[in-house]
Amino acid sequence: MPFLYQTFYNFRNLKNDTIDLSAREVYFVGENGQGKSNILESLYYSAYGISFRTHVDSQIVKNGEKSFSLNSLFKKGEDDIQKVTVYYDNGKKRIDKNGKKLQDRKELINTIPCILFCHDDMKFATGEPENRRFFIDQALTMYDSSYIDEVRNYKKILKSRNTVLKNHEYEMLDIYDTQLAQLGLVIQSKRKKCIFQFNEIFGKIFEEITGISGVEIFYEPSWKEVTEEVGKRFPSVNEVINYLKEKRESDKVMETTMSGPHRDKINFIKDNKLFIPIASTGQCRLISLLLRVSQSVYFTRTTGLKPVLLMDDVLLELDPDKRAKLTAMLPDYDQLVCTFLPGEPYERYKHDTTRIYKIENGEWSL
Repeated sequence: MPFLYQTFYNFRNLKNDTIDLSAREVYFVGENGQGKSNILESLYYSAYGISFRTHVDSQIVKNGEKSFSLNSLFKKGEDDIQKVTVYYDNGKKRIDKNGKKLQDRKELINTIPCILFCHDDMKFATGEPENRRFFIDQALTMYDSSYIDEVRNYKKILKSRNTVLKNHEYEMLDIYDTQLAQLGLVIQSKRKKCIFQFNEIFGKIFEEITGISGVEIFYEPSWKEVTEEVGKRFPSVNEVINYLKEKRESDKVMETTMSGPHRDKINFIKDNKLFIPIASTGQCRLISLLLRVSQSVYFTRTTGLKPVLLMDDVLLELDPDKRAKLTAMLPDYDQLVCTFLPGEPYERYKHDTTRIYKIENGEWSL
């Protein structure tokens, strides 16, 4: 049971107090706007150093205040207790882990693996391609810290290349093309492997719940794979450099880089056709949920660790049959933290050891 307690100070509308989370399953039940999601947000913030609802930290501070803090204690192993403290004051943030200031947020990410299920996940199914790229990148960064640096460095080079294109100062393009090709191919290779492993999980559970077979995730890298007699392969660095040179004139006209991992496409297909345009709203919602389930299974297979699942009012749009099937096939977890509206049948899902808090006006009670 990783999270043992959480202490709040001026965080959203939550009362300044400590909440006991030392149960394998914790449910928060309350009407909308009472603070249920704020508690999940605080747990996510402790795990990743950022909110899933906003990237503007000042928006998290309680009205009328200028600072907030979080203290989290969680148990990674029998003798491994970790403490994370977040301080935010007048625009400056500090994150301490076991009393030591972290220099980079990536030092925090693998401390406690939280996987969040929330309403905005619908974008992974119906949103823009960048939403699906974000999801795959997030799945990779949960266990591969080098991928964080690779994506960061790629974005820096891309920004520099786009700047020279916009300013019509082309002298550095050869250097940027080489760097972009080297890092971009690493990113594409890791994305392809990740999506291949996701498909081994996703299609099977989607069929189990819906009865629809053959739905899979299709990855279309911007730098196309090369077809040979023995199959397909990624292009070499030199092949990508030559491709960038061929497309340079169009990049100059558009004043931006028109190819690379930032243009990769990830879609859901069935029988070699796009599935989302013909899918129902319920099927799209289910896809977004099963992506998170697949992410959890993938993480455990890759690391041997079990995640903490945070589920924020995500079962509402499923019919009772699919809701029951989904809850029955949730991946193995270290801890499950859910939010429910009072009218939901959460009593059906709970166990004898489940702790249920009632939430009202930012305060909680058993």
